[in-house]
Amino acid sequence: MNRYNFEGRTAVVTGGAQGIGYAVALQLLAGGAKVSLWDVDAAALETARKALNSDHVHTATVDIRATQQVDAALTSTEGAQGPVAILVHSAGIAGASRSVADYDPAEWRNVVDINLNGCFNVNRALVAGMVARDYGRILNIASIAGKEGNPNAAAYSASKAGVIALTKSLGKETASRNVAVNCITPAAAKTRILEQVSQQHIDYMLSKIPRGRFVTVEEIAAMVCWLVSQDNSFTTGAVFDLSGGRATY
Repeated sequence: MNRYNFEGRTAVVTGGAQGIGYAVALQLLAGGAKVSLWDVDAAALETARKALNSDHVHTATVDIRATQQVDAALTSTEGAQGPVAILVHSAGIAGASRSVADYDPAEWRNVVDINLNGCFNVNRALVAGMVARDYGRILNIASIAGKEGNPNAAAYSASKAGVIALTKSLGKETASRNVAVNCITPAAAKTRILEQVSQQHIDYMLSKIPRGRFVTVEEIAAMVCWLVSQDNSFTTGAVFDLSGGRATY
């Protein structure tokens, strides 16, 4: 895997205790970044911190639905590691596998609150400092479901479509500064999020991928690291697919 120079940069990775977030954190650290892992799971954060075994790792237990917790996590991060130049927003949940007719409204609200409102809360908190310093890279992790809509996953699909639109809007707002805001729309990766959905839904997602396999977290991290590097000096407000051939637009 190519390595990019992140020396002197501080990065926040939400959902960083496991899965995609953890894989991204590994590559950022390899490039010399200081990394703050934000996650709601305190025990998983501690496990990740020990596994990474680096003086350049900071952790913050934060529920991204709560703006006060997000603001507190940012204050803690910058106090420990300096101004944040990179955000990789990976935190999210799959939600229940149910048809719209059978979907629990409370579950709908929870999925949207975490996946979309949480994305807004984190982006809002971090972008202001990036604009003030005239440097920043934001990468939001959406999903191919946000483009195509998966059956029995309307809440997840709708929330990820919202992440795509939020990314495009913010990317245009910051385009006159050296702040790039992009998102990726991966097909399903074999992470713990699959534990939240039915085997039938897993089989459906796999059947839609022409490559015939799930994307790996390392493959996702490779694309993410270019997008949050200095090398990405022009592209903003864009959507990058990692769909194994599934995406048609």
